[in-house]
Amino acid sequence: MLLKINKIKHQKSGNFFLIAGPCAIESEAMAMEIAEKILNITNKLEIPFIFKGSYRKANRSRLDSFTGIGDTKALEILNKVGEHFNIPTLTDIHSVEEAVIAAAYVDVLQIPAFLCRQTDLLVSAAKTGKVINIKKGQFLSPESMDHAVRKIKESGNNSIMLTDRGTMFGYQDMVVDFRGIPAMQKFGVPVILDITHSLQKPNQSSGITGGKPELIETIAKAGIATGVDGIFLETHPDPRKAKSDGENMLQLGNLEDLLTKLVKIRKAII
Repeated sequence: MLLKINKIKHQKSGNFFLIAGPCAIESEAMAMEIAEKILNITNKLEIPFIFKGSYRKANRSRLDSFTGIGDTKALEILNKVGEHFNIPTLTDIHSVEEAVIAAAYVDVLQIPAFLCRQTDLLVSAAKTGKVINIKKGQFLSPESMDHAVRKIKESGNNSIMLTDRGTMFGYQDMVVDFRGIPAMQKFGVPVILDITHSLQKPNQSSGITGGKPELIETIAKAGIATGVDGIFLETHPDPRKAKSDGENMLQLGNLEDLLTKLVKIRKAII
């Protein structure tokens, strides 16, 4: 699997790669259905694909929010998806202990945006030898992510990706500054644009994160035109029934149309 990741990571031309899947692993049947449908589309469009899914949701607004179906159960589902479809898999981690646990099941460890400055977490993730995807903090400049990259490299791991997921603008809105994409590419690592989380409207009075999914295509097109190496998005067969982040997910049935348009833009600019 690491060989496949490295091929994606060092891709110099052709298509962008895609990190996609549900926000959280809700069941094996759901994960397998989503992975299979995405893989069929990405194979058709020749887009390298990494399946993502959170095995545990640690950052919740309310105590009664869905956090997962059980750590081991969710991680075993991620591992099964990877083995069954022969694709790389990704999940986020939140503590030093989780890095070692999750590394036994997935190919890419993702550092959440709020935790991107946590040195112990970055070092422990790096030492697993897995590919590390660091999300840029909503509170940080793109240039400051160089420090996070250095922490991973100085811990003996050069398999790094950075993901922009927007910057906080006011209390309940996110904005994508597309200047950050080339700025972070200067660090010599692939840069990804997280489309769906960039459209979140966090900290709503209800305690449930809102979003603007009608702008997914707009942000995605702009990211491809800017030259991102990869696109990150969350998708679900029925976002209204998703147990986490349904308000800003892409409806799975709309994915092929979106990716077809993005491939055309990529071909036009390379």
